Amino acid sequence: MFNRKTPLALTAAIAALLICGTAQAGALVDINVIDHSRSGTLPEYRRHGETWVEGTPGHVYSLQLVNHSNRRVLVVLSVDGVNVITGDRASYGQSGYVLEPYQTTEIDGWRKSMQHSAQFYFTSVPDSYAGRTGRPENVGVIGAAVFTERYQPPMPVYRPAMAESRAAPPAPQADRASTSANAEVQRIGTGHGETQYSAVSRTQFVRASNRPNEIVSLRYDDRARLVALGILPRRHVTRQLSPQPFPGFVPDPPR
Repeated sequence: MFNRKTPLALTAAIAALLICGTAQAGALVDINVIDHSRSGTLPEYRRHGETWVEGTPGHVYSLQLVNHSNRRVLVVLSVDGVNVITGDRASYGQSGYVLEPYQTTEIDGWRKSMQHSAQFYFTSVPDSYAGRTGRPENVGVIGAAVFTERYQPPMPVYRPAMAESRAAPPAPQADRASTSANAEVQRIGTGHGETQYSAVSRTQFVRASNRPNEIVSLRYDDRARLVALGILPRRHVTRQLSPQPFPGFVPDPPR
């Protein structure tokens, strides 16, 4: 069992970011997936009560966390069922990141030390960190267990101006009959990429409860599987016509 004091609570030393984009909505905390290879927030699609994003193999990404509340919160963050700070199989009582009231920040990789992290990037399931460490069964899901603080000292709170966010686009209609066995198999996971400078600091945080106040989850896979699931439409390929020996009359040449 764990007590209410977090084993390790980290606060990101990165300045709060105000980025337009869709968010996986939570009452307390939202999650965005930022694709740094594409320089943008990945759009999200709903299917059977789950939210999906399309990941592209080889692309580096980070997770943007948005605290909508006027209090500090602890976010225990997991990728592919693995705690992004400790590398252990994720559970509620583990280490997490502390967000200040109304703070927005990015978590850019697996925590290696107080100064460095290893980049998140989309890759094949066998090459994913979970796959390489013998834990591939939860590949393809990002989760945040959010805890409020037991005691919040009285202090004035000033809410920063937030960039307007767009609503998540509805999932396009696709041919349901074309769903194949690809829909049943997770195709990509999250790799353990290059080490980069990413400083954090320690802080004290006492949870109001042993159970999270909110759990936010987001699923991802590559385009092929999202098409097979009917979440994304199939691309229409324009047929290349064969050259015709008698296509018509002779036009004037360019002047």
